[in-house]
Amino acid sequence: MTISINDKFPIQEIRVLVDGEIKNISSDEYFSGKKVVLVGVPGAFAPTCHLTHLPGYIENIDNFKAKNYSIVFMAVNDPFVVKSWSETSKADGINMIADGNCDLTNELGLTMDGSGFGLGNRCQRFAMIIDDGVIKSIDIEEPGAMDISSAESQLAKI
Repeated sequence: MTISINDKFPIQEIRVLVDGEIKNISSDEYFSGKKVVLVGVPGAFAPTCHLTHLPGYIENIDNFKAKNYSIVFMAVNDPFVVKSWSETSKADGINMIADGNCDLTNELGLTMDGSGFGLGNRCQRFAMIIDDGVIKSIDIEEPGAMDISSAESQLAKI
């Protein structure tokens, strides 16, 4: 079942890239007391994720900060790939969750089967607004789309 609005974010140990360093931290601790836009993507370096989705948030990071929101990207990749993606993209100020085993994606109910493309289980493309660990909105894209989870769409909501 997909996570719903007003649900608490699931408690799980997550691997987060913060300021270039990979940290293991409990999700309840990580999201506590923060306003976050969590963006889920099928994979680091995947064409839409790398060339369109992440760059939109990089370009708008100051607009999110002005509204007291931080940006976190999540991909079903190992921490080393996520770190390389962040560095290559110059995604300074955007933290990233490496969900290498798809555990968090599964718990959120946002898994998609990318086997037809040789990807295995991946994360659906989405944007989720989280306030102090509570999900305030979630926008899940249709396969192949990237509209409602864009930086511009999420900025308009907050």
